[in-house]
Amino acid sequence: MSPLSVSFLGLLLPPLLAAAGALVLPPRRRACWILHGVLALVSLGAALHLVGLVLDGWTPTWGPTDLFRMDALSALLAACVTFVAALAALLGPGADRESHYRPSQIRRFRVFGSLFAFTMLVAVTANNVGVMWIAVEATTISSAVVVPLSVSKASVEASWKYVLIGSVGIALAFVGTVLGYFDFVTLVGQRDYALNWTVLLANARVLHPPVIELAFVFVLIGYGTKAGLAPMHTWLPDAHAEAPSALSAMMSGVLLAVALYAIVRWRAVVAAAVGPVFPNRLLIGVGLLSLVIAALSLVIQRQYKRLLAYSSIEHTGLMCVGLALGPLGVFASMLHLINHTVAKSMMFLLSGRILDRYGTTDIARVSGLVRVMPWTAGLFAAGMMALLGLPPFGMFVSKLLLVRAGFADGQGWLMAAVLALLAVAFMSLLLHLNRMLYGAIPADVPRGERAGLGVVPIAVCVAALLVLGLVMPAPVTALLDRVVEIAGR
Repeated sequence: MSPLSVSFLGLLLPPLLAAAGALVLPPRRRACWILHGVLALVSLGAALHLVGLVLDGWTPTWGPTDLFRMDALSALLAACVTFVAALAALLGPGADRESHYRPSQIRRFRVFGSLFAFTMLVAVTANNVGVMWIAVEATTISSAVVVPLSVSKASVEASWKYVLIGSVGIALAFVGTVLGYFDFVTLVGQRDYALNWTVLLANARVLHPPVIELAFVFVLIGYGTKAGLAPMHTWLPDAHAEAPSALSAMMSGVLLAVALYAIVRWRAVVAAAVGPVFPNRLLIGVGLLSLVIAALSLVIQRQYKRLLAYSSIEHTGLMCVGLALGPLGVFASMLHLINHTVAKSMMFLLSGRILDRYGTTDIARVSGLVRVMPWTAGLFAAGMMALLGLPPFGMFVSKLLLVRAGFADGQGWLMAAVLALLAVAFMSLLLHLNRMLYGAIPADVPRGERAGLGVVPIAVCVAALLVLGLVMPAPVTALLDRVVEIAGR
């Protein structure tokens, strides 16, 4: 077996083994938790190894017809997915022996959570855009089963809403994929490997411009639904509010990024075929609309998990705008993706700790957090400061670079609108955070909190955000530069 085969198997096989192990081992046994965590870390290690190969100038491929391919963009997303999957494995249902989840619920999370991670990894490593579409569709099936982990009317409705809207979106993405395929076959006449992204990109200049533009409209709406872009975002706040916090961390931290990854892949083909103006206008339109809806929705939110969900819509919209601002904008957008992955996943995991203690997601009923849970409160406040884009956290740098890219691209009015909307979101999140941290402690909420080992992975996230804000690591810069070469036209 070749070293590359071992690397790809090390990336893709552990989530499947974790799902199989969860079916066999008793869910509450420590051995099950250890197996789940170790396999997630193995997958993360394989992803980082492949990142290293990419930085050394390799483009690893594996499988028949180079079915799996790892360039800089794939490597970036694979690292993000495995990182968040490891957090969810270590801190999700079943990590605490005193968890309120039943054994059947823990088993369901571990089985389908692992499959969810696997489908996302397939989506970001598949060279074939058809396989990528299948994998993105499979993310809906595997995650929707876990949304109503605690069965209630609201959670079941949220799951069905997610399935229905997500299925409509992915059907539209399928139409775009088919249009691109038939246009390629008609004009180029080559059927072999016609759905491979590398082949589409190499032959993009001969594609029929009106057809490929129409295909991108369908792709943007379709995958934009999964990415939580407005006006296709309506499933996201409900699903995130009702899902277990570990699943919310995976959905918000990386599922939205995986869907955005699919859009970036197709945008590169369209930009090579008809130039960047057409796709950039569409990205700016949906990105700005997402910012408007998210900023206004944050003002009136009354639940902290829905607050974080609308914050995800805001940041995804901001990344879309960045993708349309030239090479510097793509660099800023991808750096923002890394920051958002780390910050939002830790925030949802912390929201689960708050929910366990207070028994509610209503902001009005969560007060005095600093005195009730000092460790959680400090980390939650740090995460919120990161999301707000304050120094010394990484999002300050990515937002600053994105605004700079906008002005350098001659988009002054657009940047003025973006900054105004970010200011609205800033004030809303800050006010909601203040209400949660301070005030009177509810009479039925016990005080006190031990740090415990569960705080360590969250502290690692805070440290990562600080490093990205203070000292940009050379490997991160090199990887993002290579991503710009792929998507920065």
